[in-house]
Amino acid sequence: MNELKNKLETLCVFRHILSDAVIASLCAYLEAPTSSAYAGFVSELYGANGGNISEHIRELCENSSNVYVRTLGKGGKAPDHLYYSLISELDILQEVAELTKAKLCSLLEYKGFLPDFVNTKLQLKEFYLHRVNSIEKFGYGIYAKNHMFYVDAQDRIVPVHNPDRTELSHLIDYQRQRQIIVDNTKALLAGKPAANILLSGDAGTGKSSTVKAVANALWQDGLRIIEVRKDQLRAIPKILDELSANPLKFVLFIDDLSFGKDDDNFNALKAVLEGSVTAKSSNVVIYATSNRRHIIKEKFSDREGDDVHRNDTMQELISLSERFGIHVSFSKPNKETFLRIVHYLAKENGLEIPKEELDAHAERFALERGGRSARLARQIVDNLLSER
Repeated sequence: MNELKNKLETLCVFRHILSDAVIASLCAYLEAPTSSAYAGFVSELYGANGGNISEHIRELCENSSNVYVRTLGKGGKAPDHLYYSLISELDILQEVAELTKAKLCSLLEYKGFLPDFVNTKLQLKEFYLHRVNSIEKFGYGIYAKNHMFYVDAQDRIVPVHNPDRTELSHLIDYQRQRQIIVDNTKALLAGKPAANILLSGDAGTGKSSTVKAVANALWQDGLRIIEVRKDQLRAIPKILDELSANPLKFVLFIDDLSFGKDDDNFNALKAVLEGSVTAKSSNVVIYATSNRRHIIKEKFSDREGDDVHRNDTMQELISLSERFGIHVSFSKPNKETFLRIVHYLAKENGLEIPKEELDAHAERFALERGGRSARLARQIVDNLLSER
């Protein structure tokens, strides 16, 4: 056991693991084995995942952003000395993953009750080398186990721990529009030229849900999605710099995009779409949704005024949408499609109600709301479920 502590202190590639609360408490126990130190280690392990040491080691390795995976992620070849260090350290961590209560408590004279923990079968070396050899699909660091992210107030990329679970099979109609987006995204994953996409159309028609469903369908092929708010558009070049050396493929998702004619964020997005020095990356595309065909909030008064080159100005404003390589339009569903969506959602949610009654309720709801949409169909079904 004392030798294990010495081995852990020689970690280099995985040295950051020593600061993990579970591993740090383990090292503290090995340094000075007391019943209290043992209980402290198990308490940290319980807090991490309920008490499985093998799974904790696997997750630490899986999420590691160490120098070896960063080198491979950039498309480079790791030198032999780095590879051999990695292999040696995986053997050390395998030993940790196989620890048991009996092994650790052999250092104690205390015979009272002490909490137990478990380990499960883990071939760490085979597992880890398989992942790094397919790093373009599995990724590393925060991108290893998460597939949806957002940009926080400090312009940092942060995982979404409870992501939207919408699947393509949950979406009714708009097959042509969805296929365009799926095909473009698969081209990105295949390393082929892929376009930025603008999804425009009526509110509630499933534009945002389509993007998230595509991300859910393709994340295991190496796709990640990062939501960027409109007021964060100036951070995109910095984000692209951060992602450019990553082996995964990314969709920057801008939801509900629109600009006033004097909006400073307009030029930031324009620069990104046109491709400034820092704004090009072969592993990133931008998907934006908008309820407006030309993105710009244009008033009739904007067509007047004393601008000598007014026509040029207006053309620049309304042509921003043309800077997206692909434009996909979503229109409100007709009555037949609307009812089909309602029927599907009712069935999916186990709502048993006569078809005629359901149709009448849906149409009454649509008339009260002044239109039909997939979002409204969801609200109808949720409303009926809440009444039962």
